[in-house]
Amino acid sequence: MNDAHDDSHDHSLALDHIAADLADRFHGVFSVETVAKCLHESYDTLAGTARTTTFLDILAEGFARDRLTALAQAEGAIVSPTPEVLYVCTHNAGRSVAAAVLTDHYAKGRVHVRSAGSQPGSEINRAVAAVLRERGLDPDQEFPKPLTNEAARAADVIITMGCGDACPIYPGKRYLDWELTDPAGRTVEEVRPIVDDIDGRVRLLLAELLGEAVA
Repeated sequence: MNDAHDDSHDHSLALDHIAADLADRFHGVFSVETVAKCLHESYDTLAGTARTTTFLDILAEGFARDRLTALAQAEGAIVSPTPEVLYVCTHNAGRSVAAAVLTDHYAKGRVHVRSAGSQPGSEINRAVAAVLRERGLDPDQEFPKPLTNEAARAADVIITMGCGDACPIYPGKRYLDWELTDPAGRTVEEVRPIVDDIDGRVRLLLAELLGEAVA
């Protein structure tokens, strides 16, 4: 009983510490209360889908930071100097993850990318992660996240990948729909051509956004 109480107390202290750090980061942009609310909402959202609570505080911090950044961009409090791209698939575990990782790789900081899921899964697709690692890319910073209003409002381009009617339409945004095979339940060998397809689409998109071919 005491152990459970101690764990809860330690968890509360950890979130309070994270909230204080985020409040400092967004000082003058959002109130302490807004930051804390976003952090706790982010934690509860991820806790509802994650298979394990290991590192959940860290994931929630990153998710909350990204949500607050997106909200600040959408409200004009922060001006992004780079194009904002949002990839959305159903589970944010395969196609959108591959697209985000490949975009980061080719853009080299010239485009900011987010990914999300209309029904986020509990973990990254292992075959997709394996194929990305084969290419020397790191998928370990990615994790399934729900589509948020902040991310959509901050995006310049929203690319959907099979999430259908679950993907909301936001006025004034440019939408692209990429018809891609769902990698769920497929082997590494079956996933390689799917990632190849995403790779080619990402290169074409970046060439358009940046005005030059990428390699």
